[in-house]
Amino acid sequence: MGSEEEPKEGFAKMVNPGKATILALGKAFPHQLVMQEFLVDGYFKNTNCDDPDLRKKLSRLCKTTTVKTRYVVMSEEILKQYPELAIEGLPTVKQRLDICNDAVTEMAVEASRVCIKKWGRPISDLTHLVYVSSSEARLPGGDLYLAKGLGLSPETQRVMLYFMGCSGGAAGLRVAKDIAENNPGSRILLATSETTIIGFKPPSADRPYDLVGAALFGDGAGAMIIGSDPVLSIERPLFELHTAIQNFLPDTEKTIDGKLTEEGISFKLARELPQIIEDNVESFCEKLMATVGLTDKDYNKMFWAVHPGGPAILNRIEKRLDLFPEKLSASRRALMDYGNASSNTIVYVLEYMIEEILKKQQQQKKESQEEESEWGLILAFGPGVTFEGILARNLTV
Repeated sequence: MGSEEEPKEGFAKMVNPGKATILALGKAFPHQLVMQEFLVDGYFKNTNCDDPDLRKKLSRLCKTTTVKTRYVVMSEEILKQYPELAIEGLPTVKQRLDICNDAVTEMAVEASRVCIKKWGRPISDLTHLVYVSSSEARLPGGDLYLAKGLGLSPETQRVMLYFMGCSGGAAGLRVAKDIAENNPGSRILLATSETTIIGFKPPSADRPYDLVGAALFGDGAGAMIIGSDPVLSIERPLFELHTAIQNFLPDTEKTIDGKLTEEGISFKLARELPQIIEDNVESFCEKLMATVGLTDKDYNKMFWAVHPGGPAILNRIEKRLDLFPEKLSASRRALMDYGNASSNTIVYVLEYMIEEILKKQQQQKKESQEEESEWGLILAFGPGVTFEGILARNLTV
C-alpha cells in the first residue's frame, strides 16, 4: 500500500506517510423521528404524567436546546410491550438491555455498511474493529455481535470502549489512530451506537435533570474507516489525524455522574459543566496546536469539529476563543438535526464539516479569496471530566 497512485477526483493526494487518515464516514438512525415541537405532548402522554409545572419546564427546555429533530428507538409499540418502562421505581434493567443490545447492534451494522460502501474496498480488507457504546452491557460485548452482523473475518482484532459518554467517538478515533499508525497496512472500522432507552424514565420533580435529557438526547449510530498510507486510486482521505491527546480534570468525577441501576442508567450533569469546559478549553487546544506551531491567532483560520454537548457548551467555547459564529456551524447543525447523540455525534459533525469546507472552497475560488488553514481541531468532552482532542488536517480539495 502507498500514496503514489493517482487520487480520485476531488480529493487531495498530499498525505504524510504513516499518518492515520479518515477514509470514509457513515451514519444510521432508528425509524422513529421526533419533532421537537411535538415532544412534550408525546412524552407526557406515554408516561401518564399530568404535572403542569414539569410540562412547562420541559417545554422551555425544548426551546433552549436548539434541537429541532431527533431519532429515537423508543416507540408506542415498545411501551405497549414493556409498560413497566413508564412506571416509576420498577426494576427494568433486564428489559432495557434486551431492547438496547439488539437496537445498537442493528444501527451499528447499518452505519458500518454505509461507511464501507463509501470507502470502496471489500469488507475483507478490514483488519481491526473499534466499537464504542454507552447504551448496552453484555458479555460477549457488542463488538462481537457487530463483527458477526457484518460478516467480518474471525481474525479481525477488536477493541471495545464502553461508557465513555459524549467523548467516546473522539476517544475511539484516538485509539483507531494508534492502531493504524502502529500496524502498517491496517484498516480500522470505528463504529459507535447509542440509544436513550437505557435511561428512559417518567418525568419527576425529584430528578429535574431527566427533563434536560428528554429535551436534548437522541439515538443513532456512526462509523468511520481509518488507515494510513491510503491507496489513492481507490480510497478518498478526508482528514489526516496528526496528533491526539486526552486530559482529565482532577476532582471533577461527580460533574458528569452516572450509575447503572435496577431501573436502567441514571445520570446527571452539574450546572458548572459549561463553565468547567470554558475554563480549560483554551489551554487544551494550545497543547494540540503547539505541535505544528499554531497559536491563538490562528483560531479563526482553522476548522472546528466540536461535539455539541449542548448549546451552552458551544456558546462558552465560542466566547472564550472569540470564534467567528460560522466556526461552530457544523456542530450547531448536528445538534439541531440529531440532538446530542452521545458518541455518534462527532461523526455527524464531521459530515457537515466536509460539506461546509467544500462549499467554502468553491466560494473562495469563485471570489479569489484567501484560502483558510488546512488545520483544525476535533474536540469532545465526557465523564471525568475528560477532554479528547485531535489536531487534524483537511485533505479535501
